[in-house]
Amino acid sequence: MKDAVVIGSGPNGLAAAITLARAGRSVQVFEGYPTIGGGTRSLELTFPGFIHDICSAIHPMGAASPFFRSLPLRQYGLEWIHPPAPLAHPLDGGVVLVHRSVKDTAAGLGSDARPYARLMSPMVKDWEMLIAQILSPFHLPLHPVTLGRFLLQVTRPWITLARATRFASSVFNEETTRALFAGMAAHSMLPLDRPVTAGFGLVMTLLAHAVGFPLARGGSQKIGDSLATYLRTLGGQIHTGRMIASFTDLPAAGAYLFDVTPRQLTRIAGDRLPPDYRRGLARFRYGVGVFKMDFALDGPIPWQVPEVACSATVHVGGTAAEISAAEAAVWKGEHPERPFIILAQQSLFDPSRTPPGKQTAWAYCHVPNGSTRDMSRQIVGQIERFAPGFESRIMGVTTHNSQEMEAYNPNYIGGDINGGVQDLFQFFTRPLPRWDPYSTPVKSIYLCSSSTPPGGGVHGMCGYHAARSALRRTRGVPNK
Repeated sequence: MKDAVVIGSGPNGLAAAITLARAGRSVQVFEGYPTIGGGTRSLELTFPGFIHDICSAIHPMGAASPFFRSLPLRQYGLEWIHPPAPLAHPLDGGVVLVHRSVKDTAAGLGSDARPYARLMSPMVKDWEMLIAQILSPFHLPLHPVTLGRFLLQVTRPWITLARATRFASSVFNEETTRALFAGMAAHSMLPLDRPVTAGFGLVMTLLAHAVGFPLARGGSQKIGDSLATYLRTLGGQIHTGRMIASFTDLPAAGAYLFDVTPRQLTRIAGDRLPPDYRRGLARFRYGVGVFKMDFALDGPIPWQVPEVACSATVHVGGTAAEISAAEAAVWKGEHPERPFIILAQQSLFDPSRTPPGKQTAWAYCHVPNGSTRDMSRQIVGQIERFAPGFESRIMGVTTHNSQEMEAYNPNYIGGDINGGVQDLFQFFTRPLPRWDPYSTPVKSIYLCSSSTPPGGGVHGMCGYHAARSALRRTRGVPNK
C-alpha cells in the first residue's frame, strides 16, 4: 500500500506529490489524460511544428512561487524566457509598457510617474515576503508588518473595499495608467467594481516588476514535464490515461489528495464524505468562462505601435472604461462586442515553437460560464483594431468555447480556468470556511486544487499546502 495517492497531474497535483515524496513518503499520481500537465500542456493544435499552449502561457506566479523556486527545475528541463518588457497595453495611437524597472515604467506615465513609483517601489522592495504571504493559507500571517503595508495600499478606508475602478480613479490621473491598471485587475475574472479587484491589479503589477512575465522555453508543457521528471527521481510514480470516476478506481493508500474542484470531489468520493460537507461543496460557486483562440501566423503580429512587440504578454482592450464595461457585461450573461483580451506572442521570443519565419499567437476573452458562443470575430476584430493587417497573417486557427474547455479539462467547470470565483467571500473561504481548507472531515481525503488557497495560477502552492496538511494529520511534519 502506498502512503499517498494524488489524483490529477496539474502543477498542484505534482507539487503535492513532490512535497510528500521529499518527506520520504511513497506516492502514486493518477492522470486521466494521456499526458501530464493539467493547465500547462502544449500541443501542435494547428499545423505540425506549431507549438501552442492549451491553457496557461505566461507564468509570473511560476517564477515567483516559493515552492517552484525551492526545486532544481532548470536541471530537469525548465528554462524561463524573459522578454524585454513584461507587458504591453496598446491604446488607440499609443502604448503603455511595463518594464521590470519601476522607474522606467513610471517614466512613461506622465503625471502619474510619482504616484506610481510611490505605490509600487515599497512593494517591489518587499516582494519575496509579500508573495510568500499571498501564496500562503490566508489565516497564517507570515510577515504581518509587510502584509499590513500592502493592505493599507489596497483598502484605503475611503475606497470601497479595494474596488479596482475606484482605486485607479483615486490614485492615477492619466487615462493610460488607469487602462494599464484595469488590464491587470481584469485577471481577477470579476467586474472591476467588485471588492478585492484592486488587490489583483496590484499583485499582477508587482509580479511584473519583481519577476517579470516569463514563458517556458519550448512550451508550458515543460513546467509539468520538469516537475514530473523531478518527482520520478524521488521515487514517485505517475500513471496516465487513468480517469478516476470513483474510489473503486483507486488503490489502497494512507492519504488521497485530489487536484480537482469540489464538484468532482463530490462525484468521486460520494458517500465517503459527510452529508453536511457535501452540501457545503455543492454551494461552491464557479466563475466566468473563457473563449480561447490559437493562431498559426505567417509572420509577426503587425502592431500599429511597434513597441508592443517588446513583450510576450499583451492586454488588448483599450481604455479602463472599455475593459470595465466588457468585464461587467460578462457577469450579466452578455457577450461584449469589444471584449478584454489577454494575448500572448510567445514565439517572438522562443523560435523553437514554430517553423522558421512563422509565428503563433494565443488569446482568450471572458464569456459567461458554459457559453458556446463563437467569439472569433470579436477577438480578431479587437486585435485588428491595434494591429491592422493581423487577419491577413492568419494561416490557421483553433478555437475552444467554454464547454469545449471543460471537455478538455474537467477542472474547468463551464470554462472557469480559475477553480472557482475568487470574490471577497470565496477568496478567504475556498472551498469552505475551515481552519484547514485542504482537509475534509475524512482524515484520509484532501483537496489540493486551485479551489483551495491561494487559488488560481501556475504556482503549485495549493498542492504544497495540501501535502503539508496531510503530513501533519497522518505521520508528522516533514523534515525537509
